[in-house]
Amino acid sequence: MTLPVELQDALARAARIPRLLITSDFDGTLAPIVNNPADARPLRDAADTLIALADLPGTATALISGRALEVLRDLSGMPTAVHLVGSHGAEFDSGFAHPIDRARLDQIAAELTAIARNRPGVTVEIKPASVALHVRNAEPADADSACAQARAASAAWEAELTEGKAVLEFAVITTDKGEAIDVLRDEHSASTVIYFGDDVTDEKAFRRLRDGDVGVKVGPGQTLAGYRVDEPEDVAAALKYLLDARRSAETVFRQEKAE
Repeated sequence: MTLPVELQDALARAARIPRLLITSDFDGTLAPIVNNPADARPLRDAADTLIALADLPGTATALISGRALEVLRDLSGMPTAVHLVGSHGAEFDSGFAHPIDRARLDQIAAELTAIARNRPGVTVEIKPASVALHVRNAEPADADSACAQARAASAAWEAELTEGKAVLEFAVITTDKGEAIDVLRDEHSASTVIYFGDDVTDEKAFRRLRDGDVGVKVGPGQTLAGYRVDEPEDVAAALKYLLDARRSAETVFRQEKAE
């Protein structure tokens, strides 16, 4: 699989940075989109390469997902060497980025459950800091009416609405994947960040990238990312290219240090 030449060049430049942070969304990026969210699994090659990158000196890797942290940990199968951030950047291993309003979360869950009732294929996912309304498997009429009703009801919830592919998510805390990148960048003193993402929620991560960072959009649609690939298999190829380039750079680093 051949990557765009300009992306190869950007990855090769990033590979030579002494302290590098490599981050990625999960669904639609490291793992192909599936009809049943519980069936999502990362591409084996992509997962293995991300783990191998995490083992290199001066290199940190992370998955930043809208999934709840425990679900992300279970589905991804990642070891502790790969950092996991759930709930669109709100949920770290150390806890939540902000306090959670449990009563408001329960209210939103109850009202979305009522909206989904009697609409086949419309489902509700309750997360630690948000509630998501999924319509991917619903008929168009049911999907449209459920989303319209949820948007109207949300005016009274004081919740942050994030719209993804066939999903509306209502969070009781304010954070995003871009904020998570800033936290991880500071934590690892990374000079350069690479981020792969496919959804509209990933645009907040792309927006937070700085000069020298590499943002890669997976699939079609408008984007702030500087580079684009077609599918998760391309992400696996990009990670492998990066791993090879990073290993070559490490050899140069060692030689320079020895001299």
